Amino acid sequence: MAEIGIRMAGELNQLEQEILLKIAREALIKSTQNQTLPEINLDDLPTSLQVNGASFVTLTKDDHLRGCIGTLEAYQPLALDVQEHALAAAQQDPRFPRVRFEEVEQIKIEVSVLTPKIPLEYKMPEELPEKIRPKIDGVVLQDGFRKATFLPQVWDQLEEPEAFLSHLCAKMGAPSNLWQKKLLTVYTYQVQEFQE
Repeated sequence: MAEIGIRMAGELNQLEQEILLKIAREALIKSTQNQTLPEINLDDLPTSLQVNGASFVTLTKDDHLRGCIGTLEAYQPLALDVQEHALAAAQQDPRFPRVRFEEVEQIKIEVSVLTPKIPLEYKMPEELPEKIRPKIDGVVLQDGFRKATFLPQVWDQLEEPEAFLSHLCAKMGAPSNLWQKKLLTVYTYQVQEFQE
């Protein structure tokens, strides 16, 4: 197996993307049939899929979110990470009922592979909107034990940094204006996204 490390987004070629989408599709199908997921032989995969990586798998149906699960931390081989999150997005996203087998053909899969997150330094709350880069940065906000993230794709719906931050505060269960009232712990990351 490849030397354990953390991969950077933006490195996957077309073949590697297709392999990950196939792994995710197979996990989606098996999960709706209550079947065990196939064991992935990492030695048969490109090295880039054997290295630890962090991913999110997003499921959409008729252009509406149907499930999205992932991790910000690279703790297992990328191929296994995508398989695990495809299953979880289909069957364990608490916002949605489980995906049924009858829906599988209508579900579109998107995989996002994340770079390691980096802390974002700022001194005053009003500086924060200027420090994040729309359409580029995924953002993690943390206030004590509360934490939430938006992938960079969310900028498509929330184009203004202030709205992006307010919705992210609400997602973590805080008042939407919390980012304006105090300094929060903030991280940014980027993704390589691809879909079927």
